[in-house]
Amino acid sequence: MTEGLMAEPYDLLIAGGGINGCAIAREAALLGLRVLLVERDDIASHTSSASTKLIHGGLRYLEYYDFRLVAEALRERERLLRAAPHIIRPLRFVLPQENSLRPWWMIRLGLYLYDWLGGKISLPRSRGLRRTDTAYTAPLKGGSSGFVYSDAQVDDSRLTLLNAMDAAANGADIRTCVALESAQRRDGLWHATLSDGSDVAARALVNAAGPWVHLLLDRLGLAGRANVRLVKGSHIVVPKLYDGDHAYMLQMPDRRIIFAIPWQGATEIGTTDIPVERPEDAVITDDEIRYLCDGVNQHFVRQVAPGDVIGSWSGVRPLYDDGASEAKAVTRDYVLELDGAKDSGAAPLLSVFGGKITTGRHLAEEALAKLAPALGITARPITRARVFPGGAIDDFDAFLARVRATWPFLGEARSARMAHAYGSMLGEMLAGVGDEAALGANLGGGITEVEARWMMTREWARTADDALDRRSKVGLALTPDQRTAFTTAWNGLASP
Repeated sequence: MTEGLMAEPYDLLIAGGGINGCAIAREAALLGLRVLLVERDDIASHTSSASTKLIHGGLRYLEYYDFRLVAEALRERERLLRAAPHIIRPLRFVLPQENSLRPWWMIRLGLYLYDWLGGKISLPRSRGLRRTDTAYTAPLKGGSSGFVYSDAQVDDSRLTLLNAMDAAANGADIRTCVALESAQRRDGLWHATLSDGSDVAARALVNAAGPWVHLLLDRLGLAGRANVRLVKGSHIVVPKLYDGDHAYMLQMPDRRIIFAIPWQGATEIGTTDIPVERPEDAVITDDEIRYLCDGVNQHFVRQVAPGDVIGSWSGVRPLYDDGASEAKAVTRDYVLELDGAKDSGAAPLLSVFGGKITTGRHLAEEALAKLAPALGITARPITRARVFPGGAIDDFDAFLARVRATWPFLGEARSARMAHAYGSMLGEMLAGVGDEAALGANLGGGITEVEARWMMTREWARTADDALDRRSKVGLALTPDQRTAFTTAWNGLASP
């Protein structure tokens, strides 16, 4: 890590380690730019680890005529399925027609359009429910009327992390727990002071602060033309509501939809859309928990109550404010606002408003295209067919079988978790590990010293929460006492 004012400035200073900032860092590094990304907390520590964990086109966005966004997201879904098969997997969705406020023909037409907008797709196309689909219909209160369509599930925080890892592997400087304190334009450069005490210079600055995008603009003494609407989305996790590896898209009386999705051996339910004033308001409320429980109870035979909730997460989505009256109708599209350009002589600032996990790569491609003239480079599509770290896998089931044959002492559950998390990088992590003892002490939840050190040295994990909640997701299964023990063991391992 370079300290002090650089004799040679960075090409790009990025503030924000969410999906947008990390994707831009990856794109820029692969184009040969000198990149510094700073994140005041952890990679994906806020919005990018609090999504519904889906790579999807956004079927419901068709209702608001957002065809361009849906088409773009469906194209990105195909690219991401090929680029990260270890953390992204196909998922079939059941869309029951019972209790629907939308007529059958409207949903059937929407699904045809969804399939068509995706162009040539690898996933099964939509269809109506059949009498033989008892695995899909048995958990439901209603009859067999409805539809089945395809999207994909993702480990959102690891997708963000893989963007950062690929950026770092190609020369980017990634600094977590470091905030951008101030920055000024001077002599055609941005001169910035960071919270780690260093001063850096950069030819261009990217504001990818997510819900804090306007706060950073205020700190820079600038005003953005675009506006952001902060909308909180909360999710709960309950004991498994049904058997099977499929998900449900459920229509609510208020015309919203919620999902029920398999998650860590349980069922994830979400999301809400609650306007908030501050990013710090990302805390689930009792009313949200009741709303989500009531929503699934309208559809499923197995009922849940707030007391059944075993986990939850909330995130504030910085949605581009298009003037929509309701939070559910606000576009999930993004706007890239460029301040300063080559002709003006002012160092450029690119601010990112909105966006979603699925379109992060495409957003990065457009961001570099906007910055290219000011940076004197030629932007070109460079990541469309690029595999993410760990993604060099042709057949995941065959890969998992090889993992279990090579390291049988990992056990069924842990081998599956680690194969999904690290993919083809697992061989590097476990090189020379021939038995359970060589993994070192178990810190808790199946995370051993070998894996913990990998998280610390390769994935910027600083705290036990980084490891439990974002790198591995095993924190959901730990009791408070187990979590405390893990934290003690982690801190001991992290100490010099």
